[in-house]
Amino acid sequence: MSVRNEAAEELEVWIDQDLCTGDGICAQLAPEVFELDIDGLAYVKPPAPRGTEAELLTEPGATAPVPLPLLRDVAQSVKDCPGQCIHVRRVSDRAEVYGPDAE
Repeated sequence: MSVRNEAAEELEVWIDQDLCTGDGICAQLAPEVFELDIDGLAYVKPPAPRGTEAELLTEPGATAPVPLPLLRDVAQSVKDCPGQCIHVRRVSDRAEVYGPDAE
């Protein structure tokens, strides 16, 4: 899988929990970005300082930055997600670059 040239762009990711199937593939591929909550659905979490636990963002539509070293894993999560509920967009113009609404 090739990752588009988004290296110079700030990206953010969010999950549509209404479509999440709870398979956890995203949490397996990119555990620094995704986590399953007690409700069985996946949520995003922002990068945490070394030695601390990231806070799970459970508000609907919550976004987290995509760290450049994890972009390939996040993009693979989007591709493999059975619910097609993961969206990655540019922060600058909110255009989706990976996910069901990507151009």
